[in-house]
Amino acid sequence: MKVFDAHFHIIDPAYPLEENQGYLPDPFTADDYSKWIEQLKIQGGAIVSASFQGFDTSYLEKALKKLGPGFVGVIQAPSAIEDSEIIRLNSLGVRAVRFNIKRGGSETLDHLQDFSQRIYELARWHVELYIDSKKLPPLLPLLKKLPSVSIDHLGLSQEGFHSVLDLAAHGVKIKATGFGRVDFDVLPALKKLYQENHETLLFGTDLPSTRAKRSFSPCDLQLITDNFPKEAIEKILWKNSSDFYRPQTLRL
Repeated sequence: MKVFDAHFHIIDPAYPLEENQGYLPDPFTADDYSKWIEQLKIQGGAIVSASFQGFDTSYLEKALKKLGPGFVGVIQAPSAIEDSEIIRLNSLGVRAVRFNIKRGGSETLDHLQDFSQRIYELARWHVELYIDSKKLPPLLPLLKKLPSVSIDHLGLSQEGFHSVLDLAAHGVKIKATGFGRVDFDVLPALKKLYQENHETLLFGTDLPSTRAKRSFSPCDLQLITDNFPKEAIEKILWKNSSDFYRPQTLRL
């Protein structure tokens, strides 16, 4: 069983951190994360920039070098970022820009359409949205037109889950992450999403689960391995994410 961890954070106090909504996280370094790699048989993953890291990429560059070419990065970036910087970061393993609508600290949705098109054409980067699914309905027509998109943490809310299913049917990736953040029963949701689109689900640990009601547990991984057939497990834990994020070790 191979695992690509499609969503986790590195919090290195040696690099800039910005208080967000009165919150500053505890450290969780690449060395801390490495302790989970062997336990969970992780062979690659995506380091995701969080609200409290703003537009800084220095911590991410260090972490990618430490963890190796099986790992990629997701940054927060202003829409004015230079093409040359996108190309530089792409060479280091960055693969996406995150819009943090839930917490802030990122670019705003006003720039979503133009920015997502630009980064996809330039480097095949996608955009990731941390957003409560209750807020998705007015965005659905736009999101379905964008080149490549993912939604964090199953969309968080039962109330908006119909929108998440709709996006999955249109090829948007849905992160099977943050099980301790959602307000619904995870397993039925995972099964509905997989039935809708076998390529939509991307498993991730969400370590270190900052501000979550419940932190990640290996039981979250077991929920998938115990309740899906072998082919589905391979897709959810490995193939969907590795195809989407294109880590350097898989480049042809």
